[in-house]
Amino acid sequence: MSNHFTGLSLGPPLGDQRLDLCDLYAFTAPNDPSRTVVILNANPNADALHPDAVYRINIDNDGDLLTDIAFSWVYSPPAPDGSQTYTLYMATGDDARDPEPAGTEIVTDAAVSFGPHANVIDSGAYTVAAGSRSDAFFFDFDGIKNLFDTSGNRNFTAPHLGDRSPWTGVDSNTTANVFSMAVELPTAALRPNPTLRIWGRCSVRRDGRLVHADRAGHPSVSSFFNTDDTKEEYNAGEPVNDRDRWTDQFVHLLGHTGGYSPEEARAALDDHGILPDVLHFDPAKPAFYPNGRTFTEDVIDIRVAFLTKNEAPPTGLSPHTDTLDRFPYLGDPHMT
Repeated sequence: MSNHFTGLSLGPPLGDQRLDLCDLYAFTAPNDPSRTVVILNANPNADALHPDAVYRINIDNDGDLLTDIAFSWVYSPPAPDGSQTYTLYMATGDDARDPEPAGTEIVTDAAVSFGPHANVIDSGAYTVAAGSRSDAFFFDFDGIKNLFDTSGNRNFTAPHLGDRSPWTGVDSNTTANVFSMAVELPTAALRPNPTLRIWGRCSVRRDGRLVHADRAGHPSVSSFFNTDDTKEEYNAGEPVNDRDRWTDQFVHLLGHTGGYSPEEARAALDDHGILPDVLHFDPAKPAFYPNGRTFTEDVIDIRVAFLTKNEAPPTGLSPHTDTLDRFPYLGDPHMT
């Protein structure tokens, strides 16, 4: 849940956990180097998603930061027994830039899996699944609270670096589940040139129109770099506008968190590719953040080191061991 705490007062976007995008992953299929996997996780409660929302993976394949390919999941209202179905659309070109779900239906009214095993669907060249899975994100939440002053639901903007490490060595996420949307397809269908720029989007219908509630690109950027004054605008924004709109704010923040000069902060933002807030993936190269993202990178370690100009010590945590080498790659959910 590296994209958690993107709503006001460290809460979920628009006060609804179902609209909370948690993580975005992109990597080459481990058993077929000609295929790419993209996974968008949402809802830390791992229960039914919002029936009035559109959950989308946007892909720019030519570098203009406009969507060229979009995968959009829409969900039925939950049945009395808690079951739910979904339809997945794939749109290209102008259709992909319409916030409404559009394009070809890859699967229609497929069952969401809330039980111990994923409902994996093969549809032509696509492999698809949606439902509760074990969360692969690992982090030391108590250590984060030791490092940052979050009193009064403040954001993670004031680190307290002392002689002692803030980290407890305890992974807070060992039994966490998340709602996962996964798609695998031939890399050639994405037409990378050579790099894909990928971001997640969650929009919800309010008064007959779609309101952008959350977005996810780089892990642990929105939750660390924004305050309540800017979160809703940031969540609703488009990557094509990120550098112009957010560079000054991010430079200012880095001055507080890491003592960066304005020149150092701008150089660091560019070097790390933080803005625009999209996940870069060149499928011709090994997937490992910041080239795509797999389940093994300690993204909190990476982000905190960046924020503090490498003054914070490593977290010392290890990746989860319940991930799979087959689709949908995230482990079976923890059943309680």
